[in-house]
Amino acid sequence: MKLKTLFSARNILILLLLAFATVIPLVMRDDNYATLLATSVLLYAALATAWNVIGGMGGQLDLSAGAYLGIGAFTAGTLLLRWNITPWAGMLLGGILAMGLALIVGTPLFRFKVGGVWYALSSAALVEVLRVTFTMWESVGGPTERLLPYHEWSFYHLRFSTYMPFYYILLVILLIALLVNYRVRRTRLGYSLLALAEDEDAAEVLGVDARGNKIKALLIYAFMAGVIGGVDVCIKGNLSPRAFSGVLSTEVAILGIVGGMGITYGPMLGAILLVSARELLRARLGGGLEGLYMVVYATVLILVALYSPRGIAALMQNAYTRVRALFVRETNLERPTDTPGI
Repeated sequence: MKLKTLFSARNILILLLLAFATVIPLVMRDDNYATLLATSVLLYAALATAWNVIGGMGGQLDLSAGAYLGIGAFTAGTLLLRWNITPWAGMLLGGILAMGLALIVGTPLFRFKVGGVWYALSSAALVEVLRVTFTMWESVGGPTERLLPYHEWSFYHLRFSTYMPFYYILLVILLIALLVNYRVRRTRLGYSLLALAEDEDAAEVLGVDARGNKIKALLIYAFMAGVIGGVDVCIKGNLSPRAFSGVLSTEVAILGIVGGMGITYGPMLGAILLVSARELLRARLGGGLEGLYMVVYATVLILVALYSPRGIAALMQNAYTRVRALFVRETNLERPTDTPGI
């Protein structure tokens, strides 16, 4: 790699942002609540970035994030409570089980080309079916809330008295999710998904395997969501059917759409802006106006749809391109030119 490429403006900006994200919990180490809020932002950012594979690149309005996250949460939590198996193994197994569920659900849906609003309704129904199922399933706890064992600091049990370790765990997961998005977008799978999102019939005529590529994208998304669910249950410290949340599924999709569908860092940007605003509103207003953040989501969604249909990230990309073009033009104007002698 050339030295000029290594120290490009983009790479320097990435390193600065990573350094900033790394020191945030150190600055707020005396404020456990602020660290929890920052951890929540990272959790939603990781989920929305995982959603971007199937929703942004694949063009599927998936509303089943709560289903895969709940599977991961119940797998890691149940293994810890019953057999004292570390959540590190539980979250990986939860991701695998979430992949199995995605394969069972996605195969018939994509086989019969269920898409658009019907796919959205089917994926949303999956969350509610699982919530009711686990509520009635007494052997895994039923409707009662089960508490995970408390530890001041246990890396094995993934239980801590502060949220700082969870922040760094989710930061690593977010970076992995961003890397997966970046790599997938530049592979044959990524190009196929983008083509299918643009025009599925035309892509199939050109030889793109619609069902196979969509299932691959869904499996990647489900695995990452399942792993995040294993971390989420340890953060909350309790296991409940409320882990299968339809509201969370809708929020994840909104973050992906508002942030920028198909853009690697778009959903993360949407999560940073909207989830931070939501938590700020909750902190300022308390429980008096509990649903106000959904009004904010709806307002932002309408504004983005009107003025930047490709999302906030696309708006920032356009602004960056214009500023860079202006800077290059001014540099060229200021550069002296040699006048040939006569």
